[in-house]
Amino acid sequence: MKLSAFSFDLPEKLVAMEPTEYRDGSRLMVVHKDTGKIEHKEFKDIVDYFEEDDAFILNNTKVFPARLFGRKEKTGAKIEVFLLRELNEEVRLWDVLVDPARKIRVGNKLYFGEDDMLVAEVVDNTTSRGRTIRFLFDGSNEEFKKILKSLGQTPLPKYINREPTALDDERYQTIYAKEEGAVAAPTAGLHFSKEVMTRLEIKGVTFAEVTLHIGLGTFRNIEVEDLSKHKMDAEYFKIGPEAVKVVNKAKRLNKRICAVGTTSMRTIESSVSAESMLKTSEGWTNLFIYPPHKFHIADSMITNFHLPKSSLVIMVSAFLGYEKTMEVYKEAIKEGYRFYTYGDAMLII
Repeated sequence: MKLSAFSFDLPEKLVAMEPTEYRDGSRLMVVHKDTGKIEHKEFKDIVDYFEEDDAFILNNTKVFPARLFGRKEKTGAKIEVFLLRELNEEVRLWDVLVDPARKIRVGNKLYFGEDDMLVAEVVDNTTSRGRTIRFLFDGSNEEFKKILKSLGQTPLPKYINREPTALDDERYQTIYAKEEGAVAAPTAGLHFSKEVMTRLEIKGVTFAEVTLHIGLGTFRNIEVEDLSKHKMDAEYFKIGPEAVKVVNKAKRLNKRICAVGTTSMRTIESSVSAESMLKTSEGWTNLFIYPPHKFHIADSMITNFHLPKSSLVIMVSAFLGYEKTMEVYKEAIKEGYRFYTYGDAMLII
């Protein structure tokens, strides 16, 4: 497959800038793989498509306030630092993106907060925008993390060009988020409300929680036409024994298994046994799913509507089929579905 095959015209007005009033109040397009039938529903209707012993796979990663604003030593120039991942907790070493990058060099000190509450030193230039910095802080790790959180902002995607609000702090996080470490939310999970979860539980649906800490690599532009040459950034994932038990039981009973979001799907496809069952695992995955791909675990999927040429729409087409995906996206645009992070959802069954 070629990257250009995933180009389509997306009206700017369809890119959602705000969350819906209620989590489960977004629209839901239901696509039936076997018949090609398309239904237009609300997200809360998702309960109608599942029954006892079906399993949902949820990514329980938690977004941390990764965007910091500070100033450079001597010049006082304003800088934005986006925390990507902690490399070494003991010496407080982090991979970050800095903006503007051209003026930040190795040895520079960066100051954050009132009275320079936090100081960092640039120790490495890794890419054009990326840097490795070391925070110079003498207190405990608990105190350090507390200060980081107080200074950090919810890392809304750049296209949402506004200051994060208290509503974003709540809504740019799933209600089942537990394991802190993501710099972006698993957006398909944002639609789940307590009410929807309770109604599914009453029906006897089971939940398996896995963890994949989403980095910016998931959203990075693909810059090669030949998809087989694209390299994903590695992201940490973990699948525990409880999740394996829930998923494999559903598989043995021949029940429906639904991956909630592309990140859940990447996680489970990164840990498949020779018998095509899910297995416990922990580590880093750079799996890039593109057509053709044989899926081993989930037979259904919940996902948002994604941007043209993104790794996310490419994965959806691997699951649903290229022609059907393009048809579905055409229909979504015609019907005014909202796209991207705060957008509407699609259930593929």
